[in-house]
Amino acid sequence: MTTLTKFTDCATDPVEKDTTDVAVAGTPKHIAWPHFIGDGGQVRSGVWESTAGSFRGPMKDQIEFCHILEGEAEIETGVGERITVRVGDGFVMDNGLEPVWHVADYVKKHFVIIAIDPVGI
Repeated sequence: MTTLTKFTDCATDPVEKDTTDVAVAGTPKHIAWPHFIGDGGQVRSGVWESTAGSFRGPMKDQIEFCHILEGEAEIETGVGERITVRVGDGFVMDNGLEPVWHVADYVKKHFVIIAIDPVGI
């Protein structure tokens, strides 16, 4: 069945993510509201937020589109580049990117994650 999912009509329960393995500094708290899972789990979309802290978010076998809804973050790309993302910014993180997010206070985003076949297979 083909569907159209409007996030504001979704009443999903929040899912708190354990950040123990990804935290670099501080104790960031991550909460996601999954609104759509499609193509057998290959596509996931929803809303995600983080409190203050720094953490790794590697793009392993996936590509992610993000749109910042609230707050801001600085993303270190792994090649010495630091990019600040703010309310209204949209961006894509490609497979293989190993970003470190630095959140001074709070950030909230819409996300779409697409799983891809592992490189070289």
